[in-house]
Amino acid sequence: MTLPFPSPTTPASGRAEIFLGYLEYFRETLLSKVSALPDDALRRSRLPSGWTPLELIKHLRYVELRWIEWGFEGIDIDKPWADRREDRWYVEPDETRDSLTSSLRAQGRHTASVVTSNDLETVGAPGPRWDGAAPPTLERVLFHLVQEYARHLGHLDIVAELADGPVGE
Repeated sequence: MTLPFPSPTTPASGRAEIFLGYLEYFRETLLSKVSALPDDALRRSRLPSGWTPLELIKHLRYVELRWIEWGFEGIDIDKPWADRREDRWYVEPDETRDSLTSSLRAQGRHTASVVTSNDLETVGAPGPRWDGAAPPTLERVLFHLVQEYARHLGHLDIVAELADGPVGE
């Protein structure tokens, strides 16, 4: 799915719609770039840090889970860091592009449901996600998620270019 960039001149009903538009754009652009990569580039790292495109998809799924479900909603998550093993991102050998893509999209649908069901000024539930600090508002959580996606999409641009995959927006 290719979405148009959510231009600042595009009318929106409010800040929640703007946040959701950017998150969906970044999520779908990332998935589009990964889907265009050859299979041999999915589990291969081209960077000194060692991450792979499939690990990035899984990482972003867990980023949303940690900030929305475990953080904002205060849901007890058994393994909120399941995207990591031995202090780095990790994908199980049987996890595929399709399964990770479905999982990220499902997490995005959950995020959208939470956003449309709450005011942006709503303060998140207290819990372990905040390490004893006061929970932030939903707006602050969404701002963090947008910057996380934008930053990682830029990283993927470099990896995709090195793999002769799609570049640019």
